[in-house]
Amino acid sequence: MVEELLWSLRSTCPIPPRLSPYAEGVQDWLLERLPRLGLPLGTEALHRLDRAGFARYAGRLYPDASEPDLRTVAALFTWFFLVDDACDGPDRLPSEQIRALRRGTLTLLHDGPRRRHPGFGGPLRRLLVEAWRAPRRRMPARWRLRFADAVGDHLDGNWREAVAKESGQPPGVDDYIALRRATSAAYVSYPLIEFVGGRVLPDAVYHHPLLRRIGTLGNDLLSWYNDLASMERDRVTSGGHNLVLALAAERNVPVAEAVELVAERWRDTMARFQAQCRAVPSFGPALDGSVATHLDGVANAVRGTIDWTLESARYPLHPHP
Repeated sequence: MVEELLWSLRSTCPIPPRLSPYAEGVQDWLLERLPRLGLPLGTEALHRLDRAGFARYAGRLYPDASEPDLRTVAALFTWFFLVDDACDGPDRLPSEQIRALRRGTLTLLHDGPRRRHPGFGGPLRRLLVEAWRAPRRRMPARWRLRFADAVGDHLDGNWREAVAKESGQPPGVDDYIALRRATSAAYVSYPLIEFVGGRVLPDAVYHHPLLRRIGTLGNDLLSWYNDLASMERDRVTSGGHNLVLALAAERNVPVAEAVELVAERWRDTMARFQAQCRAVPSFGPALDGSVATHLDGVANAVRGTIDWTLESARYPLHPHP
């Protein structure tokens, strides 16, 4: 039932699909590069990474990126997914180690690779050092701060989720939605639109209330779609941290009914997302092109997540009949 619903939502999604022509080549590069950084990846682990298709995911979100920039973004995506597995997998890190990981990551992003933090080292650090090299060199300080703030919020969300799971207390719907906006990493992906496009929006525009609402709606759309796809796995491992499970518990309804409630929310949110995008005002001829690129990037994040979810072995769904 859930798989049919996922395909149905995809078929009615008004955002057109995009994919970089460099995606497959960057995926090959990624699989060749990761073992050189010392990541403990045997043949089976590399096969799983290949089938997960992180470079293909990056290629769907940033279809117009140059090949070198797509390599950078794919490496960053891989880092975030490895961190996600470490924070949320069956052998997840304790919450205190996640806090140490956050401190070490922010030290690297703010101060560069020369300053080390005792809670963050090894291959995971080397991967981030390499992936951060081009953005650190090319992007202005205000953009680097914007990106680091988003990463810090994301890792703080991972820590808060770990604390909640350790306590055994499942979240209510409102608390879960707020936390999910941090753990999804969507807000991390938005500054990368500026990195691959080469133009940084002024802070007043980037943080304009309407653009922030659009970014939040996009985050909800991709997060809730992902929750539908991962629901069965999350029933075993998430401690209730899934919108379907949170709704089922709070409203005391069967999971099947909660699935339909989430799908209804998703459709309503997509309609609001489209309406809000149409309502964006002109910021002047010098900025309107960059704003349009930003909005396209947020839309690509939604549609790219949908398409990647249905094709990635990370979510073992059956092909569309």
